[in-house]
Amino acid sequence: MTSLDSVLDKDGVRLTVDDAVATVTLTNPAKRNAQSPALWRALTEAGRALPGSVRVVVLRGEGKSFSAGLDRQAFTPEGFDGEPSFLDMARGPEAELDATIAEYQEAFTWWRRNDIVSIAAVQGHAIGAGFQLALACDLRIVAEDVQFAMRETSLGLVPDLTGTHPLVNLVGYARALEICATGRFVHAEEAERTGLANLVVPVGELDAAARDLAGALLAAPRDAVVETKALLSGAVSRGYEDQRVAERAAQGRRLRDLAGITD
Repeated sequence: MTSLDSVLDKDGVRLTVDDAVATVTLTNPAKRNAQSPALWRALTEAGRALPGSVRVVVLRGEGKSFSAGLDRQAFTPEGFDGEPSFLDMARGPEAELDATIAEYQEAFTWWRRNDIVSIAAVQGHAIGAGFQLALACDLRIVAEDVQFAMRETSLGLVPDLTGTHPLVNLVGYARALEICATGRFVHAEEAERTGLANLVVPVGELDAAARDLAGALLAAPRDAVVETKALLSGAVSRGYEDQRVAERAAQGRRLRDLAGITD
């Protein structure tokens, strides 16, 4: 595709494509990229609109904050224009509420597809839904001013946008519980030390660092990266012996492919 081809630009989300690298940008800095159901639908649409040539997706937010989390308008009686308020949703049938939350979660699930590697470039506040969106990605580069926090419990809620699984995998159960239950801030040094962040850089170098990492990820053949990602992501749920079997099967596929052998 043409360099920096704009694929989607709506509801606070812009998707651009530059050959094998796509960039998803949150584009409402005046509200610190606060999130809404419309934004979540746009994120889901962005995932579905990715061309097959894309290998790396960079997620970033315009302005001083990556995302301040859910727009508090969701909790007002009027909610968002054209949307049921969260209060009205809570009064409806339980099955409908469950289906609605599942739809919202789709905005957070596609970032870990095996055919892409996703990088969150995070600066400033990444609160609640913003924290969970960063956690949805495979890798995180953060600016020195980053402030992660899971504030749902302070509102009487729980994190429900797929963030609990990667958080526990990254920092362990005890620290994840403490972070969620207290709602405290996690800053750059702790994020890097505990595995939440792959790299910490000065604020002004964040976009360049994300571009450099994207370039490094493109250096290896695509199929080898896809197989390796599948192996590593599956290791969480496999036992040691099952992982050995998976490694052998994946390597066999790679060797047959390199030898030009088709099944």
